[in-house]
Amino acid sequence: MAAMTRTEGSPTARPVALVTGVGRTRGIGAAIALRLAGAGWDIAFTHWTPYDARMPWGAEPGATARIRAALAERGAAHLALEADLADPAVPDRVVARVTAELGAPTALVLCHCESVDSSLPDTDVESFDRHFAVNTRASWLLVRAFAGAFTAPRGSGRIVALTSDHTVGNLPYGASKGALDRVVTAAARELAHLGVCANAVNPGPVDTGWMAPGLKEELAGHTPLGRIGTPEDTADLVEFLCSPRGGWVNGQLLHSDGGISAPS
Repeated sequence: MAAMTRTEGSPTARPVALVTGVGRTRGIGAAIALRLAGAGWDIAFTHWTPYDARMPWGAEPGATARIRAALAERGAAHLALEADLADPAVPDRVVARVTAELGAPTALVLCHCESVDSSLPDTDVESFDRHFAVNTRASWLLVRAFAGAFTAPRGSGRIVALTSDHTVGNLPYGASKGALDRVVTAAARELAHLGVCANAVNPGPVDTGWMAPGLKEELAGHTPLGRIGTPEDTADLVEFLCSPRGGWVNGQLLHSDGGISAPS
Protein backbone atom coordinates (compact mmCIF):
# COMPACT_ATOMS: atom_id res chain seq x y z
CA MET A 1 0.00 0.00 0.00
CA ALA A 2 1.17 3.52 -0.74
CA ALA A 3 2.05 5.75 2.15
CA MET A 4 1.04 9.32 2.84
CA THR A 5 4.50 10.87 3.12
CA ARG A 6 6.21 14.04 4.30
CA THR A 7 9.68 15.36 3.64
CA GLU A 8 12.17 14.77 6.45
CA GLY A 9 13.24 18.03 8.06
CA SER A 10 10.16 19.92 6.89
CA PRO A 11 8.32 22.13 9.41
CA THR A 12 5.57 19.51 9.66
CA ALA A 13 7.91 16.51 10.07
CA ARG A 14 6.84 14.17 12.85
CA PRO A 15 8.69 11.23 14.43
CA VAL A 16 7.82 7.81 13.04
CA ALA A 17 6.47 4.94 15.13
CA LEU A 18 6.35 1.38 13.80
CA VAL A 19 3.50 -0.51 15.46
CA THR A 20 3.13 -4.22 14.74
CA GLY A 21 -0.01 -6.32 15.00
CA VAL A 22 -2.56 -3.73 13.94
CA GLY A 23 -5.07 -6.00 12.22
CA ARG A 24 -8.42 -5.12 13.80
CA THR A 25 -10.06 -1.85 14.75
CA ARG A 26 -10.88 -3.24 18.23
CA GLY A 27 -7.33 -4.41 18.89
CA ILE A 28 -4.75 -2.99 21.26
CA GLY A 29 -2.44 -2.28 18.34
CA ALA A 30 -5.01 -0.07 16.64
CA ALA A 31 -5.69 1.87 19.85
CA ILE A 32 -1.95 2.49 20.30
CA ALA A 33 -1.46 3.54 16.68
CA LEU A 34 -4.31 6.04 16.89
CA ARG A 35 -3.19 7.39 20.25
CA LEU A 36 0.35 7.95 18.99
CA ALA A 37 -0.97 9.59 15.83
CA GLY A 38 -3.00 11.98 17.95
CA ALA A 39 0.14 12.74 19.98
CA GLY A 40 2.09 13.83 16.92
CA TRP A 41 3.61 10.65 15.50
CA ASP A 42 3.55 9.36 11.94
CA ILE A 43 2.60 5.69 11.91
CA ALA A 44 3.72 2.61 10.05
CA PHE A 45 1.84 -0.52 11.04
CA THR A 46 1.87 -4.20 10.19
CA HIS A 47 -1.00 -6.64 10.01
CA TRP A 48 -1.42 -10.28 9.00
CA THR A 49 -4.96 -11.21 7.96
CA PRO A 50 -4.38 -15.00 7.77
CA TYR A 51 -3.77 -15.05 11.54
CA ASP A 52 -7.03 -13.31 12.35
CA ALA A 53 -8.86 -15.50 9.81
CA ARG A 54 -7.92 -18.71 11.63
CA MET A 55 -8.76 -17.35 15.08
CA PRO A 56 -12.25 -17.46 16.67
CA TRP A 57 -12.88 -13.73 16.11
CA GLY A 58 -12.12 -13.98 12.39
CA ALA A 59 -10.71 -11.44 9.97
CA GLU A 60 -12.22 -7.94 9.87
CA PRO A 61 -12.82 -6.92 6.25
CA GLY A 62 -11.89 -3.30 5.61
CA ALA A 63 -10.05 -2.88 8.93
CA THR A 64 -6.84 -1.60 7.34
CA ALA A 65 -8.66 1.04 5.31
CA ARG A 66 -10.58 2.24 8.39
CA ILE A 67 -7.42 2.43 10.49
CA ARG A 68 -5.60 4.36 7.77
CA ALA A 69 -8.51 6.80 7.50
CA ALA A 70 -8.48 7.34 11.26
CA LEU A 71 -4.73 7.97 11.19
CA ALA A 72 -5.16 10.51 8.40
CA GLU A 73 -7.85 12.29 10.43
CA ARG A 74 -5.23 12.75 13.14
CA GLY A 75 -2.78 14.29 10.68
CA ALA A 76 -0.45 11.29 10.53
CA ALA A 77 1.46 10.13 7.51
CA HIS A 78 0.98 6.39 7.47
CA LEU A 79 2.05 3.14 5.89
CA ALA A 80 0.27 -0.21 6.19
CA LEU A 81 2.26 -3.38 5.57
CA GLU A 82 0.91 -6.92 5.48
CA ALA A 83 3.67 -8.94 7.12
CA ASP A 84 3.99 -12.60 8.06
CA LEU A 85 6.38 -12.24 10.98
CA ALA A 86 6.88 -16.00 11.14
CA ASP A 87 9.19 -15.49 8.15
CA PRO A 88 12.62 -14.49 9.48
CA ALA A 89 13.32 -12.37 6.39
CA VAL A 90 10.30 -10.12 6.96
CA PRO A 91 11.40 -7.92 9.93
CA ASP A 92 14.37 -6.45 8.03
CA ARG A 93 12.15 -5.82 5.01
CA VAL A 94 9.53 -4.08 7.14
CA VAL A 95 12.01 -1.70 8.77
CA ALA A 96 13.70 -0.99 5.43
CA ARG A 97 10.36 -0.19 3.80
CA VAL A 98 9.30 2.09 6.67
CA THR A 99 12.65 3.89 6.58
CA ALA A 100 12.44 4.40 2.81
CA GLU A 101 8.85 5.66 2.74
CA LEU A 102 8.30 7.46 6.06
CA GLY A 103 11.75 7.80 7.57
CA ALA A 104 13.71 5.82 10.14
CA PRO A 105 11.44 4.94 13.06
CA THR A 106 12.04 6.57 16.42
CA ALA A 107 9.69 4.19 18.25
CA LEU A 108 9.03 0.48 17.86
CA VAL A 109 5.87 -0.87 19.50
CA LEU A 110 5.51 -4.66 19.37
CA CYS A 111 1.84 -5.64 19.56
CA HIS A 112 1.84 -8.65 17.21
CA CYS A 113 1.42 -12.14 18.57
CA GLU A 114 0.65 -15.77 17.93
CA SER A 115 -1.76 -16.95 20.63
CA VAL A 116 -3.38 -20.36 20.31
CA ASP A 117 -4.41 -21.99 23.57
CA SER A 118 -2.84 -25.34 24.47
CA SER A 119 -1.63 -26.96 27.67
CA LEU A 120 1.74 -28.46 28.47
CA PRO A 121 0.80 -32.02 27.39
CA ASP A 122 -1.34 -30.91 24.44
CA THR A 123 1.05 -28.47 22.72
CA ASP A 124 2.60 -29.86 19.55
CA VAL A 125 6.06 -28.98 18.27
CA GLU A 126 4.76 -27.04 15.26
CA SER A 127 2.63 -24.77 17.43
CA PHE A 128 5.43 -24.29 19.97
CA ASP A 129 7.89 -23.33 17.24
CA ARG A 130 5.45 -20.95 15.56
CA HIS A 131 4.78 -19.12 18.84
CA PHE A 132 8.49 -18.58 19.38
CA ALA A 133 9.02 -17.61 15.73
CA VAL A 134 6.37 -14.88 15.89
CA ASN A 135 6.44 -13.72 19.49
CA THR A 136 10.16 -13.99 20.24
CA ARG A 137 12.30 -14.36 17.12
CA ALA A 138 10.45 -11.75 15.07
CA SER A 139 10.55 -9.32 17.98
CA TRP A 140 14.31 -9.77 18.34
CA LEU A 141 14.79 -9.28 14.59
CA LEU A 142 12.61 -6.16 14.61
CA VAL A 143 14.54 -4.71 17.54
CA ARG A 144 17.81 -5.44 15.76
CA ALA A 145 16.62 -3.85 12.52
CA PHE A 146 15.19 -0.85 14.40
CA ALA A 147 18.52 -0.28 16.14
CA GLY A 148 20.40 -0.56 12.86
CA ALA A 149 18.21 2.06 11.21
CA PHE A 150 17.97 4.42 14.20
CA THR A 151 19.02 8.00 13.46
CA ALA A 152 16.96 10.06 15.93
CA PRO A 153 18.59 12.14 18.68
CA ARG A 154 20.02 10.23 21.59
CA GLY A 155 17.42 9.78 24.30
CA SER A 156 14.39 9.96 22.01
CA GLY A 157 14.26 6.31 20.94
CA ARG A 158 11.64 3.98 22.38
CA ILE A 159 10.91 0.26 22.29
CA VAL A 160 7.72 -1.00 23.92
CA ALA A 161 6.64 -4.64 23.76
CA LEU A 162 3.32 -6.06 24.93
CA THR A 163 3.86 -9.13 27.06
CA SER A 164 1.85 -11.58 29.17
CA ASP A 165 2.31 -13.83 32.18
CA HIS A 166 -0.41 -16.25 31.06
CA THR A 167 0.96 -19.80 30.97
CA VAL A 168 -1.55 -22.31 32.35
CA GLY A 169 -3.53 -23.66 29.41
CA ASN A 170 -1.62 -21.34 27.10
CA LEU A 171 1.91 -22.69 27.39
CA PRO A 172 3.57 -21.74 24.08
CA TYR A 173 2.15 -18.21 24.21
CA GLY A 174 3.26 -17.60 27.79
CA ALA A 175 6.68 -19.18 27.31
CA SER A 176 7.39 -17.17 24.17
CA LYS A 177 6.28 -13.96 25.86
CA GLY A 178 8.58 -14.72 28.78
CA ALA A 179 11.44 -14.98 26.30
CA LEU A 180 10.32 -11.68 24.74
CA ASP A 181 10.74 -10.02 28.14
CA ARG A 182 14.43 -10.99 28.09
CA VAL A 183 14.87 -9.54 24.60
CA VAL A 184 13.49 -6.23 25.89
CA THR A 185 15.74 -6.32 28.96
CA ALA A 186 18.76 -6.91 26.74
CA ALA A 187 17.75 -3.99 24.50
CA ALA A 188 17.56 -1.66 27.51
CA ARG A 189 21.24 -2.34 28.18
CA GLU A 190 22.68 -3.08 24.75
CA LEU A 191 21.12 -0.06 23.04
CA ALA A 192 22.34 2.33 25.71
CA HIS A 193 24.76 3.88 23.22
CA LEU A 194 21.72 5.03 21.21
CA GLY A 195 19.87 6.29 24.25
CA VAL A 196 16.90 4.03 23.44
CA CYS A 197 14.54 3.16 26.29
CA ALA A 198 13.09 -0.36 26.12
CA ASN A 199 10.20 -1.57 28.27
CA ALA A 200 7.61 -4.34 28.34
CA VAL A 201 3.96 -3.73 29.22
CA ASN A 202 1.67 -6.43 30.56
CA PRO A 203 -1.89 -5.15 29.96
CA GLY A 204 -3.63 -8.04 31.71
CA PRO A 205 -6.99 -9.21 30.36
CA VAL A 206 -8.20 -6.78 27.70
CA ASP A 207 -11.52 -7.06 25.90
CA THR A 208 -10.84 -6.87 22.18
CA GLY A 209 -13.89 -8.89 21.21
CA TRP A 210 -12.73 -12.38 22.15
CA MET A 211 -14.19 -12.63 25.66
CA ALA A 212 -17.47 -14.40 26.33
CA PRO A 213 -19.76 -12.49 28.74
CA GLY A 214 -19.19 -15.03 31.53
CA LEU A 215 -15.42 -14.70 31.28
CA LYS A 216 -15.63 -10.91 31.31
CA GLU A 217 -17.65 -11.00 34.52
CA GLU A 218 -15.28 -13.49 36.13
CA LEU A 219 -12.17 -11.48 35.30
CA ALA A 220 -13.78 -8.21 36.39
CA GLY A 221 -14.55 -9.87 39.72
CA HIS A 222 -10.85 -10.67 40.20
CA THR A 223 -9.73 -7.11 39.41
CA PRO A 224 -9.60 -4.65 42.33
CA LEU A 225 -10.96 -1.84 40.15
CA GLY A 226 -13.95 -3.98 39.20
CA ARG A 227 -13.60 -4.06 35.43
CA ILE A 228 -11.42 -5.52 32.72
CA GLY A 229 -9.02 -3.53 30.62
CA THR A 230 -9.68 -1.71 27.37
CA PRO A 231 -7.30 -1.15 24.46
CA GLU A 232 -7.29 2.54 25.36
CA ASP A 233 -5.98 1.75 28.85
CA THR A 234 -2.89 0.19 27.28
CA ALA A 235 -2.58 2.99 24.74
CA ASP A 236 -2.45 5.54 27.58
CA LEU A 237 0.66 3.93 29.05
CA VAL A 238 2.38 3.29 25.73
CA GLU A 239 1.88 6.91 24.65
CA PHE A 240 3.42 8.06 27.93
CA LEU A 241 6.41 5.74 27.52
CA CYS A 242 6.98 7.00 23.97
CA SER A 243 6.77 10.63 25.02
CA PRO A 244 9.63 12.73 26.45
CA ARG A 245 7.99 12.23 29.87
CA GLY A 246 8.77 8.52 29.63
CA GLY A 247 12.46 9.02 29.00
CA TRP A 248 13.60 7.87 32.44
CA VAL A 249 11.69 4.57 32.40
CA ASN A 250 13.94 1.87 31.00
CA GLY A 251 14.34 -1.90 31.27
CA GLN A 252 11.06 -2.34 33.12
CA LEU A 253 8.18 -4.82 33.03
CA LEU A 254 5.14 -2.67 33.77
CA HIS A 255 1.76 -4.05 34.79
CA SER A 256 -1.10 -1.94 33.48
CA ASP A 257 -3.90 -4.28 34.54
CA GLY A 258 -6.12 -2.58 37.10
CA GLY A 259 -4.41 -4.54 39.89
CA ILE A 260 -5.41 -8.06 38.82
CA SER A 261 -1.76 -9.12 39.24
CA ALA A 262 -1.45 -7.58 42.71
CA PRO A 263 -1.05 -10.11 45.56
CA SER A 264 -4.25 -10.69 47.47
